[in-house]
Amino acid sequence: MRNLLAGLVGVGILAFALARPAATTSVAVPPPSVDAELAASARPLRSAVLSGGCFWGVQAVYQHVRGVKKAVSGYAGGAASTAHYEVVSAGGTGHAESVQVFYDPSQITYGQLLRVFFSVAHDPTTLNRQGPDEGTQYRSAIFVDDAEQEKIARAYIAQLDRAGVFKHPIVTEVTKLPGFYEAEDYHQDYATLHPSDPYIAINDAPKVAGLKKLFPDLYVAK
Repeated sequence: MRNLLAGLVGVGILAFALARPAATTSVAVPPPSVDAELAASARPLRSAVLSGGCFWGVQAVYQHVRGVKKAVSGYAGGAASTAHYEVVSAGGTGHAESVQVFYDPSQITYGQLLRVFFSVAHDPTTLNRQGPDEGTQYRSAIFVDDAEQEKIARAYIAQLDRAGVFKHPIVTEVTKLPGFYEAEDYHQDYATLHPSDPYIAINDAPKVAGLKKLFPDLYVAK
């Protein structure tokens, strides 16, 4: 989809993008009832791997979250040999466009990262689709490193479903991280480097704005 958008120009590209459904709008969700404790002092960075549609917007959101030291676009769920954009985009690799978030556990918890994920980064109720992008490579997924992350993620999904926060059930899959593979250089920091791109303006800039509005205590300007 994005390759097609890049091939259109001027008013045509904007009209085409507007004709497609935009990415999710921000939804206020409660904090997780099950979460890790903030570390008492600075610790080695931990990581979280999250998939919520196009990695451009998810990366942009987490680059503005307090306690996040780095966010990298990449692929997770498939083999190293197929972790290439043109192959992943064709579908069938098992990969999802993903973002690896490196964070300081003394500044932000894993559960708080998931709260941002469910609130502003994407719509967790759409199966294999986010905004104008369709396919299993755009699925909602949480790739966990250990039992603690899995416990927090599954408990939070159950909590949000019980509370009826969304009109439809959450379809986010929780699975063990088989490996994370960084995306090509031209995908890194794409939203920051191309703020005037119609795709970014329509689908991703509102996510960052939603973060600033819903989580002013977590938002960090760049």
